[in-house]
Amino acid sequence: MPLKKVILCPNPYRDKGLAAAKEAAKILEEVGIRTVACLPFRMEGSGQETDLELRPLQQELRGGDLLVAFGGDGTILHLAKAAATHGLPVLGVNLGSLGFMSELERNEMHLLRNLATGAYRKERRMMMDVFVEREGRRVYNNLGLNDAVVTKGAVARVIRMDVHVGKAHLGLVEGDGVVIATPTGSTAYSLSAGGPIVEPVTKNFIVSPICAHSIHSNSYVLSAGNTIAVVPRDIGRKPVLLSVDGGKPFSLRAGDRVTVRCSRYETELVRLSDKSIFEVLRTKMTGELHHEE
Repeated sequence: MPLKKVILCPNPYRDKGLAAAKEAAKILEEVGIRTVACLPFRMEGSGQETDLELRPLQQELRGGDLLVAFGGDGTILHLAKAAATHGLPVLGVNLGSLGFMSELERNEMHLLRNLATGAYRKERRMMMDVFVEREGRRVYNNLGLNDAVVTKGAVARVIRMDVHVGKAHLGLVEGDGVVIATPTGSTAYSLSAGGPIVEPVTKNFIVSPICAHSIHSNSYVLSAGNTIAVVPRDIGRKPVLLSVDGGKPFSLRAGDRVTVRCSRYETELVRLSDKSIFEVLRTKMTGELHHEE
């Protein structure tokens, strides 16, 4: 099915002057694809001057065929919920550092022409529903692509959490927190916490303690059919926070139950090449190491 309307979503902090978005608009319109430009979020301060007409994202999501995110993985994560709930695939153009989810680098924008001929494929990525129950009622709901993180606040104290998988008690985690990640999120915070890299097109949960105070604390790879619950113990006045995909933290109270399960929504990422995730990891992670040296 030919693409009729492509929504360009430049991160204004990454795409200075929206130069990449303007270049993409020119390329796509040359091959007969109509484009509209929308900022993924409001800029702080006065913003920046641009001759690119900007429209409200929520309005343009209706009737769109594809969303192109200009930035890094954070920009894709910010847009994933809206794209998934509106049934729009996402193509990422990396203007950041690593960009594991992005399909194109800045110097590969000419490949956008392939969208006009249908020379692309879609890759489905599992998402997670995250909610918090407090005294018998739901007080928080979210949809995530990468991870749900329960962690301590700025106070340097150990927190204790019971982790349940279905009706089974997986164990007591004592430390800085716990990460529950999808395969897509296995290369993010979960990896830093010692979790494994999992092929992103699979459906699994990865549960990884953060700086655990135990030599027996392991990461677990679980079936996506499981429901995972985290119940903080003995919070008292300790700040304990829940964050989904690195978003605004939600403060947990004693007795709160954080539940994570596989969502009916999925993120579709558009692929224009046959690069494997292993090639991407090798290239980007090795390149980052060389850059640091």
